[in-house]
Amino acid sequence: MYFLDLLSMVVSLIIMVVCVLVGVAFLTLLERKVLGYIQIRKGPNKVGFMGVPQPFSDAIKLFSKEQTNPIMSNYWSYYFSPVFNLFLALFLWVCIPFFTVLMHFSLGMLFFLCCSSLGVYTIMMAGWSSNSNYSLLGGLRCVAQTISYEVSLALILLSFLVLISGMNIFDLYFYQKYVWFFFVGIPLAMIWFVSSLAETNRTPFDFAEGESELVSGFNIEYSSGGFALIFLAEYSNILFMSFFFSLMFLGADLMSWGFFLKVVFISFLFIWVRGTLPRFRYDKLMYLAWKGFLPVSLNYLFYFFGLKLLIFSFLI
Repeated sequence: MYFLDLLSMVVSLIIMVVCVLVGVAFLTLLERKVLGYIQIRKGPNKVGFMGVPQPFSDAIKLFSKEQTNPIMSNYWSYYFSPVFNLFLALFLWVCIPFFTVLMHFSLGMLFFLCCSSLGVYTIMMAGWSSNSNYSLLGGLRCVAQTISYEVSLALILLSFLVLISGMNIFDLYFYQKYVWFFFVGIPLAMIWFVSSLAETNRTPFDFAEGESELVSGFNIEYSSGGFALIFLAEYSNILFMSFFFSLMFLGADLMSWGFFLKVVFISFLFIWVRGTLPRFRYDKLMYLAWKGFLPVSLNYLFYFFGLKLLIFSFLI
């Protein structure tokens, strides 16, 4: 019996990973289509019907290209950084409480914080081990940016942990049955979304890949499969952050189609922001994190803490 449970869990995990990767493939297609229409052009439409098989063609092209290894690079770190990057990005999905035989644990929020924090190290290793000044600078920028915005993300998460009095992600569903948390803390939802953009290195916070001064940032020395893995990890994180936003603020009813439509809408917002806004200045990015988001999220944490104490005092 135990063996069958384990087998079904492994099969479910494999199915989930495949579905996430297919979702990532079509998210890239959606991005290219949306950006095309924003820029008043078609987007990819040559391969197959309306360019639908385009992501798979790109994957075949990338993985069949020659893998280059810079002579001066630290080979093992350089080689395995993208692999661990994608592994961590996919490992994050384990904490989503799907109604299947997947793992379901009561410390999902803590697991999310741990895994999202670990993603910084793979980017740092990728930037350093390439032994290129451009990639090192890109890696350093990315690490500073990610660590800065993780602080406000953690504080917002803590605010809602105080509200639901637990670390189980599934509790978000019960507490949002009648009113979404989006309406409870609209400023927090906005801060979470902007911090998600910064966490996933998206426009207007894509300083790790600043083409004008860093050519391509921390991934400049990567080609073929290595670049494809970094690319997949980035888009998997975007999809996950859209999922988590919907779980936290837009009701967590994973059994309904509406939930997945909300996820698609949040992913679309990520793309919309990229097509609309220019890149920020780096000092303004740091100013926004430490002097803008940090005080607001801290104040909200104290406010929710006081609210919870008030409710408890009335109940007693």
